Amino acid sequence: MSRLNPRQQEAMQAVSGAVLVLAGAGSGKTSVITRKIAYLIEECGLKGHQILALTFTNKAAREMKERVGQLVTGKAGKGLTVSTFHNLGLNIIRREYAALGYRPGFSIFDASDVLALLKDLTHKEFEAAEDACEPIQYMISNWKNDLVTPVQALAGANGPEQALAARVYEAYEKTLKLYNGVDFDDLILQPVKLFQEREDILQKWQNRVRYLLVDEYQDTNSSQYLLVKQLVGMRSNFTVVGDDDQSIYAWRGARPENLSILRADYPSLKVIMLEQNYRSTGRILKVANELIDHNPHEFSKALWSDKSYGEPIRVISCRNEDAEAERIATEILQQHLQNQGDFKDFAVLYRGNHQSRLMEMKLQAYKVPYKINGGQSFFGRTEVKDIMAYLKLLLNPADDNAFLRIVNTPRREIGAATLEKLVNYASMHSVSLIEACQESSLSHAMSNAAYARVNEFGSWIASLAEQAERDDPIAAVRQMIREMDYEDWMLQTSSGPPMAEKRMANVELLVESLKTSLDKAVDKNDNADMGDAVARLVLLDILERQEEEDDTDRVQLMTLHAAKGLEYPHVFMMGMEEDLLPHRNSIDEGNVEEERRLCYVGITRARQTLTMTLARKRKQFGEMIETTASRFLDELPADDLEWEGRGDEDPAKKVEKGQAALAGLKGLFADL
Repeated sequence: MSRLNPRQQEAMQAVSGAVLVLAGAGSGKTSVITRKIAYLIEECGLKGHQILALTFTNKAAREMKERVGQLVTGKAGKGLTVSTFHNLGLNIIRREYAALGYRPGFSIFDASDVLALLKDLTHKEFEAAEDACEPIQYMISNWKNDLVTPVQALAGANGPEQALAARVYEAYEKTLKLYNGVDFDDLILQPVKLFQEREDILQKWQNRVRYLLVDEYQDTNSSQYLLVKQLVGMRSNFTVVGDDDQSIYAWRGARPENLSILRADYPSLKVIMLEQNYRSTGRILKVANELIDHNPHEFSKALWSDKSYGEPIRVISCRNEDAEAERIATEILQQHLQNQGDFKDFAVLYRGNHQSRLMEMKLQAYKVPYKINGGQSFFGRTEVKDIMAYLKLLLNPADDNAFLRIVNTPRREIGAATLEKLVNYASMHSVSLIEACQESSLSHAMSNAAYARVNEFGSWIASLAEQAERDDPIAAVRQMIREMDYEDWMLQTSSGPPMAEKRMANVELLVESLKTSLDKAVDKNDNADMGDAVARLVLLDILERQEEEDDTDRVQLMTLHAAKGLEYPHVFMMGMEEDLLPHRNSIDEGNVEEERRLCYVGITRARQTLTMTLARKRKQFGEMIETTASRFLDELPADDLEWEGRGDEDPAKKVEKGQAALAGLKGLFADL
């Protein structure tokens, strides 16, 4: 209690009815949530297993659970669930799969699996161009998040593109069910639909949850909002924590208006504002407040800090994008040398990934170590996707998608003509591809040699699947990797032996991760099997692609979206121009308010200093064009900005500043 300010204490102690905590950037919301869980257990008599806390990343869930573990001792906290929305959905589907019409061992399709399936469907059934598949994938995801069925999507289609997407959506859903698969959006959609249709199952889950907490509530979509509403039921004892000013994920279905809907759905809603910021200087907060005041607000708040007012916000106008990247690199190097600070104290934020390329080159030229956040996922590597496809097929023979990925990996001389005959046979007899491989009548559809090869493959997979179920599953997986001579395949398909060795090490890491997951389940007396372990690894990857821990001393480069939830002593925001921030697409679509929130998120990542840069000329489509400064710069308080490169600076002041920087560097080298 003593470590919480009065508003935080109020939020912690409000345990009856619906509570909305509007937590501004850096206002200590994680402390409030973790201490509230401890308060519910220690002071209100709830048991850990009666409390459910939901968030959006595994990293946040882990941190929250660890902090609660430090506050609550003994058995009272046992069974506490701190989970992502999608992990909760996976648990519900895992326990209620029969009621949902799935078979055991269902597969989770990640984004690349979904895209591959959509390409196959559009090519076969709709004769649509391949480049139409990504927009269709995006539309289907949004429809699912908004609880729109294929029939409703077709009825409400606006133009031929949406009509095509709706027809593909219908075929996609049928195929996904046939494959005994779910996609990422289904992990929320399917439980919501189940709870709508089965009151008995809903009541069972409601009885498990006596108190619900939701973090980052502004990032919920329609289906997540409904899932929360279903779980709290008539009891309505819950706390949601969020900040409408940090809602920056509309493109993936987030609805900041869910904060407003709460007030309509729960008229007695208690609203508590957390406005004291523990992160940034007063000036950074003043600039952030004035910017975000240009957006309309259902709930008004203003961040404040008891820290010093701080240095002016620097705005540097550069000749072109090359000069912009050069300036940021030299500034970081100069500050690092002068102040003996760590490189990891600096972050460079940008609107689009393409902006990082020049920045990388400049940092490399000055030998400044850096890390780009959001690199290739471990599960995105070819060798890992191969083995995961084998595992999916062992566990779910109906997963034709997995079959097609690995039937010739390594090569088995099963050609395209043979595969076409196999697919036609499976379709005609309504069986999976792996089942078709083992049917003797398939031999009439192809040559004896071709049938022998597919039959051998099908029998081998079936034998391994039986062994994995009967005996030690990890031993069966290792045997599978040995028998298909995957190591030799790595040597054939890699640039050299060192790369092949590295890729096999990734395969071994995957197998060890599976073993660890299964061992943990045994320790917890959970009835988890190999299928659960694989499903959790797939979900872990989808949720954690940009969550890699990194404590090395490197400058952090990342998009503004990836920076949410992070903070750094020194922040550079590059590309402060119209068409970049705000982005041209958002301007055209009328989404400038979300772009303003994105800019606000960038500003509030800074603890001590904030520097904004822009290029007066930038290359687009091969030609250099004149740019316009971002409208957001005009919305910042002029007295708190220190411009450079605009042409209206005092020449004497400019010389004085340059001499001071040079003297500082000379002094530094003199001490060496």
